[in-house]
Amino acid sequence: MKNFIQDGHYLDLTAPRALTSGEGFQVGSLFAVATTSTATGTELSGAIVGVFDLAKASGEAWNTGDPVHWDDTAHAVTTAAAGNTLIGCAVAIATTTATTGRVRLNGTVA
Repeated sequence: MKNFIQDGHYLDLTAPRALTSGEGFQVGSLFAVATTSTATGTELSGAIVGVFDLAKASGEAWNTGDPVHWDDTAHAVTTAAAGNTLIGCAVAIATTTATTGRVRLNGTVA
């Protein structure tokens, strides 16, 4: 079909800060995971769907299926909804001492 652009699982975005491959980031209402390491202001490909191990807010315990949000100040995933962007759900239990949590990205905007 002549109007098809791409599958949309990855989008070319501008890095809002220096990023390491596999790190989460937010651009406007879009949340993505960096596919490469890059400097602030550089264009990179970001995954907006899939399952990823991401930095998790400390002290939180997660259950499978818990909705999770991106805290763009702490650059970590949290179960706290207030002031944060819903990005998907936990797909594995995470203990309060875990530094990462397994997340299925919902691929939608807030």
